[in-house]
Amino acid sequence: MEIKHRMIVFDAADIDAECAFWAGFLDGTVEKWGDRWRTIWVDGGYALGVQSAPNHVPPDWPDGEPQQIHLDLYFEGIEAHDAAHERVISLGARLLKASDDRTAARGIQIYADPAGHPFCLCWIPAAN
Repeated sequence: MEIKHRMIVFDAADIDAECAFWAGFLDGTVEKWGDRWRTIWVDGGYALGVQSAPNHVPPDWPDGEPQQIHLDLYFEGIEAHDAAHERVISLGARLLKASDDRTAARGIQIYADPAGHPFCLCWIPAAN
């Protein structure tokens, strides 16, 4: 069996806001596939799908109800992380949990996209 495409799909009550956020952050484009579905393309390939879910209830994570799914996005160095932080906030993300130690070589901060899906922006040491 050969799988042709792999895609993470987010449910969202407002699929246009969800798509605008992820396409904006990933430098992608949005393609509308009917009234209930959007695909976000990055570098000529599928990146994410967004499906209409009018009754979607965001998870209360990391301290409440269990998460449904989340993405970890890694950046080399705290400066690159900070630029990503500014970008996601400007696109409508909310910071859920800040790092306890921003001076550490590795770290993580937890965010929610406009539909409430959690994701993490992580920093690691720059490759030499």
